[in-house]
Amino acid sequence: MGRGRVELKRIENKINRQVTFSKRRNGLLKKAYELSVLCDAEIALIIFSNRGKLYEFSSSGMTKTLERYQRCCFIPHDNTHERETQSWYQEVIKLNAKYEALQRTQRHLLGEDLGPLNMKELHNLEKQLEGALARARQRKTQIMMEQMDDLRKKERQLGDLNKQLIIKLEAEGQNLETIQGLWGCCGAAATENFPLHLSQTQPMECDLQPVLQIGYHHYVEAEGSSAPKDMAGETNFIHGWVI
Repeated sequence: MGRGRVELKRIENKINRQVTFSKRRNGLLKKAYELSVLCDAEIALIIFSNRGKLYEFSSSGMTKTLERYQRCCFIPHDNTHERETQSWYQEVIKLNAKYEALQRTQRHLLGEDLGPLNMKELHNLEKQLEGALARARQRKTQIMMEQMDDLRKKERQLGDLNKQLIIKLEAEGQNLETIQGLWGCCGAAATENFPLHLSQTQPMECDLQPVLQIGYHHYVEAEGSSAPKDMAGETNFIHGWVI
């Protein structure tokens, strides 16, 4: 039969505890030595017993190893660029993993690549979609209510503007009626002060008086005369003046 598993707990028997400490201490020191030789590693091992006794091992000197340990722990490394590069590399790996997870979630929300999902994951996806739909409807209703409030406000503003225009038109109409009344009164007053005289309908009767004509004798064609009209000018002239 194989050896059973030993439960790790404090050994209550003082003698057995001391024997176990000695055996395992020697084994630990031996392992440290072998590791330093086989792998060319710098090893420093410090052990204190329960009585305060010191046991140590160092492959390159305890003081030298402790100084190197202090430099590594309390003094910044010279290879800062290398450490930053490693940090950025780890960050890129994390971001790529998040990006792939987001893409996978987006495909699931679009109803794609649902084959690998089990019943619980499908139920959670359904709840997410229902919640998103409810929030979208709530936001849509809120936007519609805000638009209705804006339209009511514009309607009230247009109604007030319409009332102002009506009042202004009524005032201008009253002013126009007043001006027309003043023009009518002025026209009536002018007619009373300056009456119009109508011309006589009958022609004026004037006594015809003889007209003196000098150097021209009026020609009157005799009845039954056959002389041409163009010859009348020759007879109309008086040859010479009579004094």
